[in-house]
Amino acid sequence: MTPPDVQGLEQLEGALLDDQTSLASALRRCLMLGGYAHHQELRTWALNELQGYADDDDLPAYRRVPAALEVNVNVHEFGGITQYNGRRISLHMLPEPARERGVGEIVPILNGVRELERLAAREGKSVFVAPPGAAEYALLMTLQQRQAGKEGTEITSLHWNVAVAIVEGILDHIRTRLTLFVAEVRASMPPGQQNPNPAQIGDAAERAFNISAGDNATVHINAPKAHAERGATASANINEPATTPTPQPFWHRTVVFWTAAGAAGAVASAIIAWVAIK
Repeated sequence: MTPPDVQGLEQLEGALLDDQTSLASALRRCLMLGGYAHHQELRTWALNELQGYADDDDLPAYRRVPAALEVNVNVHEFGGITQYNGRRISLHMLPEPARERGVGEIVPILNGVRELERLAAREGKSVFVAPPGAAEYALLMTLQQRQAGKEGTEITSLHWNVAVAIVEGILDHIRTRLTLFVAEVRASMPPGQQNPNPAQIGDAAERAFNISAGDNATVHINAPKAHAERGATASANINEPATTPTPQPFWHRTVVFWTAAGAAGAVASAIIAWVAIK
């Protein structure tokens, strides 16, 4: 039996072309479209972008972003305390445990798009991200300072400084991918066809959503593995298992806190918890 055409492409197209529509709303429409087409990988990708990625997922390269490492410092002197916020540091200034756990100048962005949209909408030019164990590392750095003879120096915070423009870039990348997907579906439909069929959805997804993971390995949405007619089932896995076990990243099973930065050197009080589910 020939499967029926898939409904919902026009609604997805409209959501993408309306800049006032949340990207999360467009992704929900994509999720439903993938359901109508029985396309497992398309649903998986849309759901990951909506809910956020798990800590052990192959993170797309566009969600691994560069950011400077910074510290806030209190210098205790006679007569008071002088604060120095947002002092940039190099990797070799990190304590050894931080370097061993992979803390560097690349930040994994696991959060769902709705959280990212809220961060991008906040005032300020930066978002501060504290790596797991940041309080412990700050204490170790303080001890290092005192061993170097700087008794009055106290490191009060270690964090990444992520430009809001980079968060906006992640959102724009996702919207562009969805737009390319719609364009590929439209290109595959002959004149007069009102709605695509599941095969056209699968072919368009394969062309539009071949993306790179954080280690530059290609993450494929492969239509033949995910397509099934109504009444049948299909399954596929975006993340192919590696032949060699890969060490778990330093953010495995941890909590990362996001805070939006206000004026230079001032940290806003709004915090969004980033919870990696075991």
